[in-house]
Amino acid sequence: MLLGVATVAVVIIGFVLLVPRGGPAQSNSTTTPSGVTSTTSAPSSKPIILYINQGNGVVNQSNFGALLAFASSQGFNTLFFQVYRQGDLLFTPSQLTSFVAQAHDSGLKIFFSLYITDPSQQLPTSIYPLGEDGVSLDMSSLTVSSQQSFYSDLSDAYGGTKAITTDDMTLPLSPNLLVLETYGTQYQQFIHPGIVAGVEAVQATSKSDYQQQFQYALANSDGVMVFDYAGLLKTGY
Repeated sequence: MLLGVATVAVVIIGFVLLVPRGGPAQSNSTTTPSGVTSTTSAPSSKPIILYINQGNGVVNQSNFGALLAFASSQGFNTLFFQVYRQGDLLFTPSQLTSFVAQAHDSGLKIFFSLYITDPSQQLPTSIYPLGEDGVSLDMSSLTVSSQQSFYSDLSDAYGGTKAITTDDMTLPLSPNLLVLETYGTQYQQFIHPGIVAGVEAVQATSKSDYQQQFQYALANSDGVMVFDYAGLLKTGY
């Protein structure tokens, strides 16, 4: 009898170990996997930001709800949702208003992220009065003088919370949220209070490495931004 019970236990354990985690992100859209464990163990007053890069996996009206469910289940409290990419506004004002309402209904803040790659591109001023919690400039490929010009233009026209995500660890700009892309342990020396540190899912060597980087960033800066949604789905972290 004891031998039979032990055999059943071994079979059950083996089955659990073989159950796969969520699948990779789709080429045209991202979907939420099942079985992904939360990154954070308890709610935080600091911003815990999930960056949605439309270049890695499209999120639109068809799967925005899945994004919200994933972000909430993983302990994120803020979205940096890319709505402008290389000169193109990806959504209409009515669509953006709907995204804001849905995010707020889920208890999440939402920033409109603007991915700017050329100094000739124009800030999409039509997005400012739509109820978003802030606007984030993602423009690391530009010269510092061009970044200063875009930030000045945003500050003049927009009275809400302003953020900048950058891979320049010494960028001489002071938005409300300065997010440094400290992707990898080699950049942990730049993590300190006064900035929000960044972690890249696909750069981590393992789930434990990702979690270590995440917890270090959260503990030693004013928050953490994870890049990006599609990468988390792909890795299953």
